[in-house]
Parts: sequence; structure tokens; C-alpha cells
Amino acid sequence: MRSKHVRMLARTVMVHNNDIEKSYNLLNRILSNEGIVNEAQRLKYFEKPCVQRNRLCFERCRRIYDSEMKRKVNLLSRKNRVDPHPR
Repeated sequence: MRSKHVRMLARTVMVHNNDIEKSYNLLNRILSNEGIVNEAQRLKYFEKPCVQRNRLCFERCRRIYDSEMKRKVNLLSRKNRVDPHPR
């Protein structure tokens, strides 16, 4: 399989017992988590260069903040164990 097919397979939702609404909600959740819905809405209209720069800067700052927060949470969860420095 080529890589395009693997990506498509990850976004494939099977319909069980003719329950289309449940499958549609699952597909929307998958697409939202991957950011495809937001990207499609953003590409619908022209994004001014200044707005694009601001958005990219915000996304970059958010990624940095999230990684730092994850690092701090991991440190605290390690600290609160019975033996914080296992050997």
C-alpha cells in the first residue's frame, strides 16, 4: 500500500446496523481531531498574510506551551511517586 491509502484507511468509518448518524459523528470527530475541518474552513476564503502570520505564530506558541506543560506534569507525576528516582 502506498502512504496515501494508509491515510485514507485511517479516516474510513464503517456503518453498522444502518446507523448512519453514529458513523457520521465518528467521522466528524476524527476529521476534527486531525484538523482537517478547520483547514477546509480556512481555505474556503482567502486568508490575509497578516492574519496567516498571526495564526501561525499563535499555533507555534501553543505547541511550545503544550509541550512545556506536558513536561512539567510528567515531572510532578514522577515526583509524587513513592520512589521518585528508581534505579
